[in-house]
Amino acid sequence: MNMPVRSHRGGATAERPLGWARNPLTEFDELLNQMSGLLESTVGGATPAAAWTPLADVTETDDAFEVEIELPGVKNKDVHVEANGQELVVAGEIKEKERTGVLRRRARRTGAFEYRLRLPGEVDTERVTAEMSTGVLTVTVPKAEAAKPRHIQVTESDENSAD
Repeated sequence: MNMPVRSHRGGATAERPLGWARNPLTEFDELLNQMSGLLESTVGGATPAAAWTPLADVTETDDAFEVEIELPGVKNKDVHVEANGQELVVAGEIKEKERTGVLRRRARRTGAFEYRLRLPGEVDTERVTAEMSTGVLTVTVPKAEAAKPRHIQVTESDENSAD
C-alpha cells in the first residue's frame, strides 16, 4: 500500500500518518510565527504593540454564563474585568521579562490583551465574579432573574365538572 508523502524544502519527504488531515489554521499560525521571527531578527523586535485576544471558552447554564480565559503567567493585578450591560471586557497586559543576551525566538505572547464578549440576554452585573487559578481566569456572569428559565407547573382539570 502506498503512503501519501509530503515534500519539504531540500527535496526530503516525510510520510503522513493514516487519517492525516491538513489543518490550515495550524499552518497559518506557523507561517505567522516564522514571519514574526524574521521581522524581529531584522528590525530587532520594534513591531508596534497591538492588543491580542486570549483563548477562551464560554459556557451557559440555567443561572449564569461562565467564561474561562487562558492567561498563563498573568498576575491578578495585571487583569481588569468590566461588565457593562450585556458586554464583558477582560483586558490587561503580560509584561515583558527582562533578559540578558539576545532573544532569538519568541513563541509566548506579551503586551496588551483584550477579550470582549457580548452576552445574549439580560445579566446581573452586580454579582459578576472573577477568579484566577493556574493560569485560567474564570469569570462568572449571573443571569438576571427575568432571563432565567421558569418552570411552569401543568395542572389537570376535571372536564366532568363543567356539566
